[in-house]
Amino acid sequence: MRTYKQLSQEQRYQIEILKKAGKNQKEIAELIGVSPGTICRELGRNKGKRGYRPKQAQIKADKRRTQAAKALKMTEDVILMIEAKIALDWSPEQISGWLKVTQGIAISHERIYQHIWTDKRHGGTLSKHLRQSHKKRKKQYGSKDKRGQIRNRISIDERPTIVEEKTRIGDWEIDTVIGQNHQGALVTIVDRVSKFTLIKKVDSKHAEVVTEATIYSAQTLSGQGVDDYRR
Repeated sequence: MRTYKQLSQEQRYQIEILKKAGKNQKEIAELIGVSPGTICRELGRNKGKRGYRPKQAQIKADKRRTQAAKALKMTEDVILMIEAKIALDWSPEQISGWLKVTQGIAISHERIYQHIWTDKRHGGTLSKHLRQSHKKRKKQYGSKDKRGQIRNRISIDERPTIVEEKTRIGDWEIDTVIGQNHQGALVTIVDRVSKFTLIKKVDSKHAEVVTEATIYSAQTLSGQGVDDYRR
């Protein structure tokens, strides 16, 4: 059975722009890198009374995925995907975001944690891949190794106490998910309380690329990024 790639919100804005430019469905599909059938279904299922609007289309698509996910269980195939990512030291939050973006599967990070703890109770080793289980290693000689550290970074120890309490919305955690064979990455930004997640695909995990993706995601959340993109 053939599977179809889910369209991103950015691609939906591209579709709107290309339609206004007079491109037909085949041309649009070729320009944004999907099949003509994907464009045909998108325009058929996700347009409203005022025609095709990307924001409305995204809402319709998200609603269908949410409804489909309600009946989804932790099937054997899904468990295999989750455990493969855990073995690569991915966090449950990253795995949950990856499943939603790349597979169209909505499984919360809490459910993935539950699976890990169940595995531990039965003598499994999945919990050993959680980051808090890792012991910090120090160099045995010379000065501190500063490779990979962010310049002028602020230690997590200086984070306000209220952030740890998780009682307010607006405290974000940023991480990167490296793609298979180190091809590309996802920048994930997760609100610590609501678990609302922003995800941006990038070509590499270099600091300047991740920084640009983070700024773009923040502007999109405030409504600025979308306008910039459409211009």
